[in-house]
Amino acid sequence: MGARGPEPADPSVPQLEEALFQPIDAARLAVAEPMGHRPRILLLYGSLRERSFSRLMAEEAARVLHRLGAETRIYDPSGLPLPDDAAAEHPKVAELREMVTWCEGMVWSSPERHGAMTAVMKAQIDWIPLSLGGVRPTQGKTLAVMQVSGGSQSFNTVNQLRILGRWMRLLTIPNQSSVPKAWTQFGEDGRMVASPFYDRMVDVMEELVKFTMLTRGRGGYLLDRYSERVESREALSQRVGQAEI
Repeated sequence: MGARGPEPADPSVPQLEEALFQPIDAARLAVAEPMGHRPRILLLYGSLRERSFSRLMAEEAARVLHRLGAETRIYDPSGLPLPDDAAAEHPKVAELREMVTWCEGMVWSSPERHGAMTAVMKAQIDWIPLSLGGVRPTQGKTLAVMQVSGGSQSFNTVNQLRILGRWMRLLTIPNQSSVPKAWTQFGEDGRMVASPFYDRMVDVMEELVKFTMLTRGRGGYLLDRYSERVESREALSQRVGQAEI
């Protein structure tokens, strides 16, 4: 048994609501709810060009995901209004939100434009709410990020996508893909050529499926938080007008 560091001088935690504080239950992490379907992955891309390399890369990733046993959907952002420029009932917004609710993991594939993700990519993410009808459509789901660049390799966009993924409470996997000079990595048929960049994309999709299979079916426990248990009790107390529950 390895050496342990010194115990806290004062191990007491009087700030805790003891009735609501729960030690980690390893057994609940080990057993997942039966799913009965393949991992569901939604792919978003960030360009409306006729020959969009972010779309072509998303399509290539979807092929690999299919081979890995996942079910995929690719959202077409053409016609999606700017955030707040239309009602949430707009057909393209409703379609996007339905897909996000359906999926268990996502792939975000964006070009880098002016050193950042595109407006098309950001608009899609901005239309995804943190809460939708009492359901959190993104929290606890997995995310893989990819970018394509017209010039030399950069990681600006994948870094920004990671920040957004964290904000959306997605489990963003460690691996990522950044493809420089994207026009050299795709043939006239739109297929990505065999290269170390292709291999890295396959690595990312493998990791995404593994993380998705590790976490799906465990959301009820993984997303259960002490702060929300405390808040829920306080909300109930206020509703029934009691000082204590």
